Amino acid sequence: MSRDDDYEWLFRKAPAMATAIDQDGRYLDVNDAVERRLGFSREEMIGRRPLDFVTAESARRIEEEFRPALRRTGKLEGKPLSFVAKSGEIVDCISDAIIEYDPEGRFLRTIAMYAEVTDQARAAFRYRDLYRSTPAMLHTLDADGHIQTVTDHWLQKLGYTRDEVLGRPVTDFYSAADRRRFSGGRLQEAINRGEFTNVDRQMVTKDGRVLDIVMSSIAHRDGRGNVDQMLVASKDVTERKGAERRLRRTLAENARLREELEQERDYLREEVSVAMNLGRIAGTSPALRQMLKRVEAVAETPATVLLQGESGVGKELVAHAIHARSPRSEGPLVKVNCASIPKELFESEFFGHVKGAFTGAHRDRIGRFQLADSGTIFLDEVSEIPLELQGKLLRVLQESEFERVGDDLTRSVDVRVIAATNRDLERQIVEGRFREDLFYRLSVFPIDVPPLRDRGDDVIQLAQDFLDNTCKDFGREPMTLARGQANKLRAYDWPGNVRELKNVIERAVILSRGNVLRLEASLPEAASSGSDAASDASGAAAFLTEQEMRELQKKNTIAALEQANWRVSGAGGAADLLGIKPTTLADRIRTLGIRKPVRRSRR
Repeated sequence: MSRDDDYEWLFRKAPAMATAIDQDGRYLDVNDAVERRLGFSREEMIGRRPLDFVTAESARRIEEEFRPALRRTGKLEGKPLSFVAKSGEIVDCISDAIIEYDPEGRFLRTIAMYAEVTDQARAAFRYRDLYRSTPAMLHTLDADGHIQTVTDHWLQKLGYTRDEVLGRPVTDFYSAADRRRFSGGRLQEAINRGEFTNVDRQMVTKDGRVLDIVMSSIAHRDGRGNVDQMLVASKDVTERKGAERRLRRTLAENARLREELEQERDYLREEVSVAMNLGRIAGTSPALRQMLKRVEAVAETPATVLLQGESGVGKELVAHAIHARSPRSEGPLVKVNCASIPKELFESEFFGHVKGAFTGAHRDRIGRFQLADSGTIFLDEVSEIPLELQGKLLRVLQESEFERVGDDLTRSVDVRVIAATNRDLERQIVEGRFREDLFYRLSVFPIDVPPLRDRGDDVIQLAQDFLDNTCKDFGREPMTLARGQANKLRAYDWPGNVRELKNVIERAVILSRGNVLRLEASLPEAASSGSDAASDASGAAAFLTEQEMRELQKKNTIAALEQANWRVSGAGGAADLLGIKPTTLADRIRTLGIRKPVRRSRR
């Protein structure tokens, strides 16, 4: 008997069921045990496919699972298979298979062995079916990290078929970052460590989407304690992780915007402080006192105020005084110079914009109204607002609501509005350049800020204040105003008002030498009437005596105390009005011998 005959005899007489299958998947031979158990003759089976002799479920597994795995790995181990005997009986088996190659590596045959299963094995089959149909992402790995089986839900999530998955390393389905993490034997180390709970992984679907996964595992160990199988449960948390990332980005953006808002508020407060640095509201003239009475009357109310007056009279300073005496004094005071904003940027400047709202809008921007929330907004030169945008400003004043440019979200704002103008708004209404309804909304409480030429001796006091501050700022020795200089200042018309006075004093300090202030180079009227050092027409000394300066200071201090109802400290107190510390004012009252008048009661 030849060697091939010995092989055939051993194959056919083997006690276990066995088949030989060709490259096309057809039976080359079946042994006697197969004939006896299934009831088919060898001639009935040779040349036909295994699919013709198994249940529909087994036929599906052969096509989708067993054959692809066999082609990739060259072997199968412990695969469930159910034959249908000629009598119709279902014969459940466990199948092992191996591909045989010749010495040159050419395919010879596939040898498949079948062991009929016990009742316990049949129960395992049922559990395996339950495993595959469970609505969870499960996969089982062997000791080398290759996928042995997966649930239908796992396949559905990743978009693969079963035959595309089984037998492949699980890292084939990891993201590039996770593949790097588990390269170089690190996957094997992770498997050898055994169970793990709630670890983060990323898997990639067939169409390239990255899923955020949380994995936990149970490991099975052989008799020597080595992991030979691992059941891994996965949970898709992509939506949750995405929401967390979006929330973190939003919180970071909110933090950035909040910091930007605080910085911009500080900047704008500083900007207003600089703009107000024309000097404190000083003076005792009737015109100024009348204006201050109106300031005190309106400050503690939420009413909108319209400041009217020539350029340079100190409307900004009056707005600051109203805000400082109002319940909003702890909130921001935001200034908007309407005359300096380009027409196309008015809406963005007032209300803000969102990223991409227009060319150049590279990020979200907060508008001035939102910056002024809980505080006061000062609209300087309000007459310069374009007519087509005046309606949007009116809406904010009426409804306290606005939308950023490019945004559908309506925002609420709590802002007190102080507007200022050096133009005749009623005339502009007649000319069609200003809305009448906006005018009435802005001028709930109008205040006329008097020009410097109507404030009499206030010009002398303001000039001395500017002189003291300028000498200090410029590092010069203190200077005083001579009487002749004071007369010239009082006689000048001051078309530029307080702003012009401040500029004149600063120029005079710069151009003067020593401790003598010279006005002729900075005030044209002074140059045309002779030297500042000369005596005046009456022959009196060309300066104020110390007693005269003392009396002027006393007169001004009493005026401030009367304006504050003899209250020294606090908002609206005399010290606040004079711009000095309460302790300094208390010392001055003592030094000047000022006493509060005693009111006599009537009998």
